[in-house]
Formats: sequence, structure tokens, C-alpha cells
Amino acid sequence: MFPLGATLLPYSLLPLRVFEPRYLELVRDCVEGDGEFGVVLIERGHEVGGGEARFDIGCMARILEVRQEGHRLAVLAVGGRRIHVTQWLDDDPYPRAVLEDWPEPEPDPDPSIDAELALTVSRSRQVLALAAELGRGRSLATVELAEDPVIASHQLTAVVPVSELDRLQLLALPSAGVRLRRLRELLDDVEVLLGLELGEG
Repeated sequence: MFPLGATLLPYSLLPLRVFEPRYLELVRDCVEGDGEFGVVLIERGHEVGGGEARFDIGCMARILEVRQEGHRLAVLAVGGRRIHVTQWLDDDPYPRAVLEDWPEPEPDPDPSIDAELALTVSRSRQVLALAAELGRGRSLATVELAEDPVIASHQLTAVVPVSELDRLQLLALPSAGVRLRRLRELLDDVEVLLGLELGEG
């Protein structure tokens, strides 16, 4: 397991600079094994040094590339399936846990899912345009959204300007339809805050 200060989402790229001995060993073991490790958000504490409190919801990551950079490893991974930690084990030699997969319903049971996706894409564009005026965030034009609403719901969650806790909440929702509706609610709040900042500027 790799606890991080950010929420990894399915289909999102995860670049890492690994230098702690415990995580260097984790990467070596993963490369020799199936190339996968679990990622969870840190609830309290820091990425370096250990002793952090962790959330029990996360995402598997699959290693795409590993490069040696001096005493560090540059690792590029991509988010995969959602997971739930059922039991944390000891951290020797690195954080370990008993996991269960947490699949999303396929296809999404919401009959209005395509309309939900279109509404959320439009809302995301509006909020990202406001964030761009403040020099923050990235344009949705740089993201090639999948046609599959499940994948697209995670892609949107990854790029909109919400907190890591919000991203974790969105990751944990039971379906893409529920996720898209909740994302629009969060974006309404973000728009108000960005509008206030623009008004002060």
C-alpha cells in the first residue's frame, strides 16, 4: 500500500518520486510481481516518515514505467479498480493491508446517465473557465473524456478544482450517476467561491 496526500482515481496517471527505503522495496516487489499496489488518502500525518492515519477507501495503481534517477525511482502508474481496506497489517517492510475489490455497477442503473454526463461536462467547463481566470486549474479541452459515463465521471473528478476529501467522497459513491450529480453540487459551491475571489481582484 502507498498512502498519499492525494486521492488517486481510476484512469488517472500517478507520477511518483520514490526515495524512502520502504517504498523503494515496495516498488521492487511490485515490479517483480503483478505490477500493482494500492493507494489510499492520508487522513492525518505526512507522506514521509510513517505513522500516518489512512482512509480505508482507495484505488489500485498499475505501474507503467520505472526509471532510476540517482538514489530515487521515477515511477509512473495509472489508477485502476476501486478498493476497500478490510484490515491494515503491520508496516513491515512497508504498509500492507487486506483488500477487497469494490466494483461499480455496469452498466450504470441510472436511465438518465447520458444526460447527467452532458450536464456535468458543461458545468465543469464553466467552473474551470473561472478557475483559469485566477490562474488555477486546467482546461477541460486538454482532457479527452471517455464516452463511458463511469470512466468520464472519474476523469471529471480528477480535473475539477475540488478538495482531495471531496475527490475521495466522489470516488466512494455507488454509481456514475450519483457521482455526476454530487459533482455538480460541489461545483456550485466552488463557483460561488471563485466568483467571490474574482470580485475581490
